[in-house]
Formats: sequence, structure tokens, C-alpha cells
Amino acid sequence: MTVNHPRSGAPCKISPRGASMIMRKVRDQPRTTRQDLVNDLKRAGTTVSKKTISNTLCRHGLKSCSARKVPLLKPAHVQAHLKFANDHLDDPEEDWEKVMWSDETKIELFGLNSTRRVWRKKKDEYNPKNTIPTVKHRGGNIILWGCFSAKGTGRLHRIEGRMDGAMYREILANNLIPSVRALKMGRGWVFQHDNDPKHTARATKEWLCKKHLKVLEWPSQSPDLNPIENLWRELKVRIAQRQPRNLKDLEKLLQACLGELFQARLGSSSMGREDAAPQSSMPWDSHPSSSHPTSLLERLQRPSRGLLSQEEVEGLLQKHREASVFLHVERLLREKSLGLRNMEVRHKAQEENSDLAQ
Repeated sequence: MTVNHPRSGAPCKISPRGASMIMRKVRDQPRTTRQDLVNDLKRAGTTVSKKTISNTLCRHGLKSCSARKVPLLKPAHVQAHLKFANDHLDDPEEDWEKVMWSDETKIELFGLNSTRRVWRKKKDEYNPKNTIPTVKHRGGNIILWGCFSAKGTGRLHRIEGRMDGAMYREILANNLIPSVRALKMGRGWVFQHDNDPKHTARATKEWLCKKHLKVLEWPSQSPDLNPIENLWRELKVRIAQRQPRNLKDLEKLLQACLGELFQARLGSSSMGREDAAPQSSMPWDSHPSSSHPTSLLERLQRPSRGLLSQEEVEGLLQKHREASVFLHVERLLREKSLGLRNMEVRHKAQEENSDLAQ
């Protein structure tokens, strides 16, 4: 006969039933605070600290994270995204190499410094290298319009004052057309810009038509599809690392950092190496979230770019079970889920054979 001896260490203050209640509350309301959970358990007759709540959640694989900021998508936006994904799913890489991507961005003088961390000793906290200058209104900013393609970066234009439709058309005339010529885009190139009112104004459309420019149809609320967003992000990181002290320094660094960034990316992926083909037709890959319809369809259609695990398939189906717009994606997921494991095995075998051959 076995005897259940007492365990070493303090017993858990939260019973299995209490832990189930906590998990159910957090699953239904992810924004619940630890104090809310402490109060719920107290009403149930169990007094614990917030640290105990954290330990319980950690044991169940949960941790506190910042909620990601994403564009607000209405049903019409989601349908437009899905249509865009279907329309361009099988486009060859050569088509994307002909796209001239463009966008505007605001670069703060001290915009990213607030998130910087440094390695220092305790006594070096006020060393200028380890401090962040604090100024009112972030010290000013520079608003830029820029463009780039698979062939290189185009002109970078600083926007002075408030931009309207007339100014936007002037920017295109003075910067877009010269950039296309300098990069030798050739015939058949396509211009991309978002659906900002200045971009879609009738006068702007007439100007584009007069110049015989082909414009890529673009779904609203879709910055994650534009690879130039990643360019802006990396540009801001590089600027912050060099710590410009004023707007004049910032302006000098912008063009230099942009050129360095493109050369580093392009040189490490494809330039001068036939065996190092880029993973994308563009030097900066766009990384939409795994729940985005473009990402779903692309990963299902092209498994070599990233296989979906069975758990991810089930999670996506559960997440979108109430969204009618994702019925098409759901059908594809169900059709593909049965063959995912076999594809993964074949994919790993191909990688092993490639390693042996080398």
C-alpha cells in the first residue's frame, strides 16, 4: 500500500479550481489585471498576492505583453485585403521588381531614443553616452516622402509645411519621375502609393493619367503590405543610434543612412552571388501578421516560405470562426492542413540533402 507523504516546500495557495477560474477569466478577458484576479479570488475565499497570480499564469504559459497596435479593419477593408491577396497570389517576382514603392513618414529628432537601453555601470548613469536628452515636443521632426524599388532607392524629399494635393503632385514631378529614370526602371513599371486623400484626389488622378503612369490598386488600411514601412523603421533605428543633436544633423544623416541601408540589404542577399537568391523580389520583405489574409494565402500556396504547424492552423480557424470574410481562407486551411506534415517532412529532407551535397 502506497502512502502519500507530504511534499517539500510550501503548498500552492491557489487550488486547481482557483487556477482554472483564473485561466478562464484571462482567456475571456485578456486585459484583466492581476489586481482584478486577486479580488476575484478574495471573494471566493482565497487571499493571495499579485506575485502569486503571476506565478500561476506563468506556469500555464502566459506572460504579460504589450498589446500590438494594428490598423482598425472594417469588414470592407478585410474583403479588399483578401481580394488583393487572391489577385496577386501567383504574380511572378519580375512583376514586383517593376513596382516603385512610395510613402511619407515623420522622423522625430529624439523619436526612438525613449526606447533605447544601454549597458553601463552603476556610477556611469550620467555619462553622456548613457543618457537620453529630454526636450519639449521631441525636439522637432522632419517629414519625408521617399520611394524605392528592387533596383535601388529613389529620391528623398523633405516636406516643408502642410502638404496638399498640389504639393504632392509637385513632389511626384520633381522626384518620382527622375528617380525612375535614374534607376532605369524601363517600360512597364508600376507606381504604388496608398489611399491618402491627397493621393486619390481627382486632380492627382488626372495628373497620373496625363503622365501615363500605371498605378497599383491598393487596399485601404494596409501599411503591413508596403515594404517601405520596414525601410522607414530601419532608417529611424539607424538615425537614433547616431544620436543627431539638432534638425540640421538629422537632415545630413538621412540620405547617407538610406543609401547605406539599401546597399547593406542588397549586398548581403543577392548582389554578386548567384547562389544567394533573395527570399523576396524586394530587398525589404513585408511581414504581415500571421492572421493577415495575404500572409495566410501566401504561406498556404508557397509552403517553402514558411510552413504552418497543425497548432497554428487550428488557432487561425478558431480565431476567425466568426468572420465570414475568412471562409475562403478557412476552406484552404482545412484542405491544406492534412498535407502539412508530409510537406514539412519533405522540406526538411530536402534541406538535409542539400547540406550533405555541400
